[in-house]
Amino acid sequence: MKVSWNIGMSVAAAVAISALSIAPEASYAQDKGKNPGADQAVIQPAEADPGLNGGRLDRRKGKRGPSRPTPHWPDGRVNLGPLPGEKGVWEGNAGSTLATNLRNGIDNATMNLPTNMKISEVPFQPWAGAVYGYRQGSTTKDDPHVKCKPSGGPRMFHTPYGFEFIDVPELKRIFVVGVGGPHTWRPIYMDGRPHPAELEPTFAGHSVGHLEGDALVVDTLGYNERFWLTREGIPSTSALHLTERFTRTDYDTLRYEATIDDPGAYTKPWTGGWLIRWQDAELYEYVCQDNNRDVEHMYGGER
Repeated sequence: MKVSWNIGMSVAAAVAISALSIAPEASYAQDKGKNPGADQAVIQPAEADPGLNGGRLDRRKGKRGPSRPTPHWPDGRVNLGPLPGEKGVWEGNAGSTLATNLRNGIDNATMNLPTNMKISEVPFQPWAGAVYGYRQGSTTKDDPHVKCKPSGGPRMFHTPYGFEFIDVPELKRIFVVGVGGPHTWRPIYMDGRPHPAELEPTFAGHSVGHLEGDALVVDTLGYNERFWLTREGIPSTSALHLTERFTRTDYDTLRYEATIDDPGAYTKPWTGGWLIRWQDAELYEYVCQDNNRDVEHMYGGER
């Protein structure tokens, strides 16, 4: 979607969207040198119970016809939204993930990138691997998202009900707006600015972006530790440096790739991603506190 606002409305929108930043609370990073399950059995990734984290997978009904070409604005920039006069959002496919875990995870083989690592190949530091295993073994009941907390990084893009890019060239910003979970929006600064020298950690971090052909490339720093990187529990710390590529390969397909560079949780950077499908729909009101009935994943209990 491309919109044109007057200066007063633009400033008001910028102030409102900037209000998303939330002060950090205590995090588990202080325990990263410890085994988080020291007084209880910790299930390592390879031993987690099968069948956990069932999510909504590929919801396409029947076969799609041939896709239209990648759309562009009159100035040649890639259009990550609908064409003028049309509607559509990117589907938040809950079965996609950064690292293949077919036995224990929520993988959708038709949407995950073929270059994804297996979960056993992810360069976890010992404490981070133990945290991931614990989350898998406890039905991800501690996921902040199901308690209506915002989702940072990749977690936002495999949340059901979809998301949209809103291109505001007058502000030189792109906003990402999501439906599932709490009302979530994320500004991406496209004016060439650097990251601030001092950043207060937030759920969305501080994002700067640029275009490379039909790809939006986003560099983000300044995350807090109050969210999970992915739905099945991949951890991160405040040292996370995230690089994302959103490539619209045709009208109906967005290729999402995320490179995780987090020396607090991993021994080296690694990359994963998935394909995201275009849906003929519009964003709508979704109040997390009214719709959050996922008892199993909130408390580990029965539905």
